[in-house]
Amino acid sequence: MHTENELKTFDAGDLRSLTQYRCQRVREELARRDCAGIVLFDPIHIRYATGSSNMQVWTTHNPVRYALVLTTGPTVMFEFPGAAHLLNLPGVMVDEIRRPEIFMYLIVGERACACSRSWASEIAALVKAHSGSNKRLAVDRVAPAGAFALAAEGLEVEDGEAVMECARQIKSRQEIELIRHSIRVAEDGMRAMRAVLSPGISEQQLWSHLHQSAIAGGAEWFETRLLTSGPKTAPWYQECGDRVIQSGDVISFDTDMIGPFGYCADISRSWLCGDRKPTDAQRRLYVAAYEILQRNLSLLTPDLGFAEYAQVCGDLPEIYRNRRYTVVAHGVGMADEYPLIPYPCDVANAPLKGQFRENMVICVECYLSRNDGSEGIKLEEQVALTDSGIEKLSTFPFEEAWL
Repeated sequence: MHTENELKTFDAGDLRSLTQYRCQRVREELARRDCAGIVLFDPIHIRYATGSSNMQVWTTHNPVRYALVLTTGPTVMFEFPGAAHLLNLPGVMVDEIRRPEIFMYLIVGERACACSRSWASEIAALVKAHSGSNKRLAVDRVAPAGAFALAAEGLEVEDGEAVMECARQIKSRQEIELIRHSIRVAEDGMRAMRAVLSPGISEQQLWSHLHQSAIAGGAEWFETRLLTSGPKTAPWYQECGDRVIQSGDVISFDTDMIGPFGYCADISRSWLCGDRKPTDAQRRLYVAAYEILQRNLSLLTPDLGFAEYAQVCGDLPEIYRNRRYTVVAHGVGMADEYPLIPYPCDVANAPLKGQFRENMVICVECYLSRNDGSEGIKLEEQVALTDSGIEKLSTFPFEEAWL
C-alpha cells in the first residue's frame, strides 16, 4: 500500500512554497483582469489560495468562512468562529485573520440582509485601503444579498470563477507530485475493490472498500457515487445502490476522489464479475472504448487549441452517440477544472477558448454504450502535459485479456 511515507521529503517548507506558487497564480490572473482582489467562498478556492482547510464538504453549502486576496495587498482569512487555530497548520499562508461576518439565513435568520451590508462594508474598506481607486472586485460565489450589498458600496463585481479556473490550470512540480500521490492512494483502493469483487456482493459494499482504503491512505472525500453493475451501467450517471452484483455483470466506476492534500484522483475502469469470460458483445464494447481512449490520449499535445482538440478527437460512431458522455477530456487539480472538452456535436453549446499548455493535468475519458444497449463501459486516464506530449499519471492496468 502507498502511504504518506512516499512524501516524507515533502516538508513544511514545500507546503509553504506550494501555497506561495498558487496564491501568486491567483494574483497574476487578478492583475491581468485589472481586479483589485477576489473574495473566495468556495472551500477549494480558499485552499488553493491560502493552504487552509476546514470542514470542506460542509462549507461547500454553508458559506461561513471566506478569504479576501488583494492583488497588491494582504490575504485576509475570515475563519469560522473557534477555528482560527487551523490557520497555524503547515502550508497555511495568510497575512491577517478576522472573524467572519456570516449572513446565511441558517445562522442569522431575518438579519441576513443587515449582516450582508456589514459584510460588504468591511470588504469595501479593505479594498479601498489597499487598492486605491480600483473598484473591480472578483467574487467566486456569493448569495444575492451579498452581491447587492457590494454594489451598494460602489464595487464592480467581476466573475471570480473565471479568475480561479484560469489560475489553477498550470501546475507546479509540487502539485503534480501531490496529484501523483493521490492517484496511488486511489489505485490502492481500486485494488482493494478488485480483491473482494465476487458474485453476491452489493454495489454499495464493493464501493465501501474503495472508501475505506482511500480514507486510510489520507483521502478526504468522494465527489460522486458512480459505481454501477450490469444493466445499471447504461445509461451512465446512475449511482451505486443495493443491487447485488451477479456473475458475468460488467462493473463500471469513476473514482472522483479528493485525495491527500486536497488533490483529485479521477480514474475510471470497467471490470467483469466472476470467473466467466466476457461475452462477445462485452468484449467489442470494451475494445472500442479502449481504442477511442488511447487515440484521444495520443492526440493531446501542448499548444493545441481546446476547440481544435475537440475536432480532431471527433464524434463517437452513431451507434454510441445518443448515450455519449458529456466530455472527451477535462482539466483536473484540486477538483475537476477548466477546460471541459465536449464532443464536436456539442461544441456550439460550449464555445472553447484557450489552448493546452505544459504542466496542465488532464483527464481523458470514454464512456460507451450502444444506443439500445444494456451495458456500458467507462474508461479514464489522468495525465500531465509535458513539452513533448503526455506523462501518464494513472497506472492501474486495463483488462488486457479483453483486448
